[in-house]
Amino acid sequence: MCPAILTGHHPLIRGLGSKMSEKWKRKHQDEVLLSQEAGLKKKVWGTGYSVCLAYPNVYRIGMANLGFQTVYNIFNGLPCFLCERLFLPEGDAAEIVAVTEHAVSLESQRPVRDFDILAFSVSFENDYPSILQLLESSGIPLQSKDRHGTHPLVMGGGIALSLNPEPLADFFDLFLLGEAEDALPRFASVFAESRQGHLDRPSFLSQLQKKVPSVYVPSLYSAHYFAEGKIQTVSAIQEGLPGRIRIDSVKNLDAFCTTEVISSPNAEMADMFLVEVNRGCPHLCRFCAAAHIYLPPRFRDGKEILSSVDFGLSRKKKIGLVGTAVSDHRDLEKICRYLVERQAGIGIASLRLDQITPSLVDLLKSGGIETVALAPEAGSQRLRDLLGKGIVTDDILRSCQILIEKEVEFLRLYFMVGLPTEPIEDVDAIIDLAGKIQHIAMEATKGRRKFRRITLSINQFIPKPRTPLQWCPLANIQEVHQKIKKIAKAFRRDRQIHVITDVPKWNYIQALLALGDRRVGHILLAVHYLHGNWTRALKEINLNPDFYVYRQKDLDEFLPWDILKIGASKEYLIREYRKAMERNDP
Repeated sequence: MCPAILTGHHPLIRGLGSKMSEKWKRKHQDEVLLSQEAGLKKKVWGTGYSVCLAYPNVYRIGMANLGFQTVYNIFNGLPCFLCERLFLPEGDAAEIVAVTEHAVSLESQRPVRDFDILAFSVSFENDYPSILQLLESSGIPLQSKDRHGTHPLVMGGGIALSLNPEPLADFFDLFLLGEAEDALPRFASVFAESRQGHLDRPSFLSQLQKKVPSVYVPSLYSAHYFAEGKIQTVSAIQEGLPGRIRIDSVKNLDAFCTTEVISSPNAEMADMFLVEVNRGCPHLCRFCAAAHIYLPPRFRDGKEILSSVDFGLSRKKKIGLVGTAVSDHRDLEKICRYLVERQAGIGIASLRLDQITPSLVDLLKSGGIETVALAPEAGSQRLRDLLGKGIVTDDILRSCQILIEKEVEFLRLYFMVGLPTEPIEDVDAIIDLAGKIQHIAMEATKGRRKFRRITLSINQFIPKPRTPLQWCPLANIQEVHQKIKKIAKAFRRDRQIHVITDVPKWNYIQALLALGDRRVGHILLAVHYLHGNWTRALKEINLNPDFYVYRQKDLDEFLPWDILKIGASKEYLIREYRKAMERNDP
């Protein structure tokens, strides 16, 4: 026998040792995570159909996602289902995957390939490459056409896929889109029936497409293209299938308790217990995807929210109020007062500018809020009107004055650049508006403790599917970069105004994944095999990404996501697009 093998110095032995060491290290890390969780209900393996619920990002981000926790709770609430979790490893994911033979679930350390279902909850387009990483590390073929009956059923949901699932069509057996509370139990019932009836995978998927409205099985639909690249039609390949996929909304939010299920000190916003306040938004800003797919806007009853708050306070001292229009809840001040009376902290994402009152600010300050986020979105009134914000400059200045006079120490203002029809003067308007707010701060705090900081968060506008601005192209990222630099330069030496920005080059990728059709999946596959090298993948795949990103789309063309029927109608979106563009030339 080779002496190196006997001594353990042979490369093969060292490699095996490295893999075993990594495996035990990850197992120990998972055990520590589980030991620190509150609310975990671990089911016994073998007592039901098994689901591995994956979030294609790290644990701390996935566990701060209320949608992910809701799906986990629904699956485990079904008597004949067991649900465990999977996340992207911390650190260099590609390196960890390389030394890990197969991904395992967090709860039982079972190989993901042993589960009946692998379900992905997907919120952001930039997480798409991680889906392929997790599939490969689980030992599951990346493309659905290569899977057979022994592989887990791979399904996906979440807001990113509900907007446009097509770039991932080749990688998923099915999508369950829209809101999960009604659709998921219906899916589970059909899945259980198929297992009891021993249906093969193709037959099951066909039955599922016919029986569950929110299900979309992409392999049952074929896309046809014009010579110039636009979609001609997307049609079913079997009789009896719906021409378009209808996705229903949950009618009554109070029928479900959408709150944090598992609390962990290792999650983002770990100090807050998350409670959903509303879904959708009555203001329907023209760039906002959530407002246009979560229709109609719905608000949980104030009493139900307080009941959730009581439970949350048994775990934590701070409650995070979650929703796309929290400011619009008629009982918001009542809820905040309830928290203040119990000496609890309050967390809230952002406030609508025309709904800030002195009494609300007093409550928020008593709840420990030091930073208030506001979203003017644009510096000029012309662009705010184009976006349908429904606010004027006086609303912005009045709200800031109330907040500053009430001694809120930090303001965070969200702006977008690269908006449709935007000349450089509209960028100058952001600088001018920030200067006016700073002047208010200096006047209001004269002779007293100084107001600390205004943070300008500057992000590029990215057109999103299912919004009135879905036909617009992405602005050239180099030009946007210059606009962002101009804003940053204006306040470079100002200690009271801090500018933070995104990275424009990644906005191009996000737009490609948000607006692409299923041919974009070829690029994703190339990126995966090239270990994340987007530049090389875009060169090697014979597909022009500018076609999706920089092209002004025609109002009468079939868009990739038109296979879905969700939220606002296309006729409504066209009317709003025309309103936005009429009389809005700079």
